Amino acid sequence: MPLIALNKPFGTICQFSAHEKHPSLAEWVKTPGVYPAGRLDTDSEGLLLLTDDGALQARISEPRHKLVKRYWAQVEGAPGADALERLAAGVDLGDFVTRPCMAKRVESAEALWPRTPPIRYRAAIPTTWIELSITEGRNRQVRRMTAAVGYPTLRLVRVGIGALDVFNLELAPGESMNVAVRAPWNGIG
Repeated sequence: MPLIALNKPFGTICQFSAHEKHPSLAEWVKTPGVYPAGRLDTDSEGLLLLTDDGALQARISEPRHKLVKRYWAQVEGAPGADALERLAAGVDLGDFVTRPCMAKRVESAEALWPRTPPIRYRAAIPTTWIELSITEGRNRQVRRMTAAVGYPTLRLVRVGIGALDVFNLELAPGESMNVAVRAPWNGIG
């Protein structure tokens, strides 16, 4: 049962079949028979886990298992403590209210790789990096959360899933590696 960690590059679609506009996961992962455990939008990047084990895939991706996924979001503006508290308490997104989560500023994002293409730069509008640790992962959830509190996301990177961390794994964009599956599945349990 392979468990593969991939640092999904910006612009890659989260499927193996060919796409007319975007590179697919097949460009980066050559192991046959594995599928993503959860998804990242084409314009999001970072840690993606792939496996051929359906039970493990469910433990990673289904919200009922409450596996923590950590995201670094570069947002437009400078959210204060009140905005971070609103994010942490849960945000009403209209169709659902997010679960409480952890939200804090990232003091330095120097550990991140440059994005190609880079985000738009506007000298008059500052940007801030924040970290959100959530246990859900609904469609575009982090982007919707930051926008709902007044700070649209410009760049979104998933940096951790359970105990696995893209920095500790030392994966550059497009790199993947097999990770050992041990109970409780590297914190996935």
